[in-house]
Amino acid sequence: MIYLNGKFMPIEEAFVPVLDRGFIFGDGVYEVIPVYSRQPFRLTAHLKRLQHSLDGIRLNNPFSNDVWKKILEQVIINNEGEDQYLYLHITRGVAKRDHAFPENVLPTIFIMSNPLLQPSQELLKSGASAITAVDNRWIRCDVKAISLLPNVLLRQLAVDVHAVETILFRNGFLTEGAASNIFIVKEEILLAPPKSNLMLPGITYDVVLELAEDNQIPYEIREITETEVSIADEILLTSSTKEIMPITLLGNKPVGDGKPGELFKRLHALYQEYKATRMREQVTNRLTN
Repeated sequence: MIYLNGKFMPIEEAFVPVLDRGFIFGDGVYEVIPVYSRQPFRLTAHLKRLQHSLDGIRLNNPFSNDVWKKILEQVIINNEGEDQYLYLHITRGVAKRDHAFPENVLPTIFIMSNPLLQPSQELLKSGASAITAVDNRWIRCDVKAISLLPNVLLRQLAVDVHAVETILFRNGFLTEGAASNIFIVKEEILLAPPKSNLMLPGITYDVVLELAEDNQIPYEIREITETEVSIADEILLTSSTKEIMPITLLGNKPVGDGKPGELFKRLHALYQEYKATRMREQVTNRLTN
């Protein structure tokens, strides 16, 4: 069951006019929100990022945070599975084809739920492979825009060689992955590229840095060179749907000793504990009180 412009319906019954500006121009934004034990993960942060994206394309937010929460709660109820991920898609609406913003047009609002599947234990034990490429996307990567063709093409480079992700560099410095944020570890220090218009401000990125801060894990937020990535002791991939994943092969070269590193193992365990105590335990407490 999906939500489309105020109505809940089976996805097979959902249609959007061909003149929707999302279809014609890619004129819209999206957001992805994990759900654990039927509770949205860090919903306030996700809605704040959604607002940033809407502001970035000069599109008014159609709902207050309270209304968003009620709609998302209903989407979760209408779909099976304790763990889900919600996909929100907002376009400028339906109008004749003209580059200029249309006036007096209602936005198109689409929300769907999919099962949230964690990375396999086998992948977590062995690690994933990645390749590198020049980051040739636009310079407003902080806006979560639906016009994702550059990301699609960059990600496909990885798929073509059976890798999990493409790690991107602009002018010799790490930005992010085609569909993820990237951290590296060198000499037991966690290194993260700084937030800017050249990368999406990841919610999981924030959680990882908070966990590092709370657990006395040394970290630095600074520009990271392509050379530093190539000789990193560990490379970590983070995203809302993949959580934290180790990259153990970069191109044809092992990362570190070619196995998931100790800092990955520690952060992954801390992240699972965070979910259990901040999300699932909240649900249990609410049901028993």
